[in-house]
Amino acid sequence: MTIEQKTAKIYHICSRSISQAASAAGEYRADSLAKEGFIHFSQRHQVLPVARAFYAGQPDLVVLVVDPALLKAELKYEDPIPPLPADSAAKAGSQFPHLYGPLNFDAVVDIIELADFRE
Repeated sequence: MTIEQKTAKIYHICSRSISQAASAAGEYRADSLAKEGFIHFSQRHQVLPVARAFYAGQPDLVVLVVDPALLKAELKYEDPIPPLPADSAAKAGSQFPHLYGPLNFDAVVDIIELADFRE
């Protein structure tokens, strides 16, 4: 992981109710953690393309803003899994952050309404 990757915030889209439950529990476990072994995150420039590709039409979404320096689980930058359609979330060769464990909610430094998110 580069120094920029270690310091740049990472982002995760979820419903407001899920973020509230995770905040109360102190950690977040996306379904992908059990199914794939990690939680999908995005770099800032990937958030809106991911939202268009995977969350279109879903109401009440928020973006969790996470400080990687505060994470307890291992974070890796990897190619998208599964590969994304050519016209969707990332330029060729762009990697996505994957968190290999639950998200400790004290690493969440902000929660932004998806509708208000700007690159």
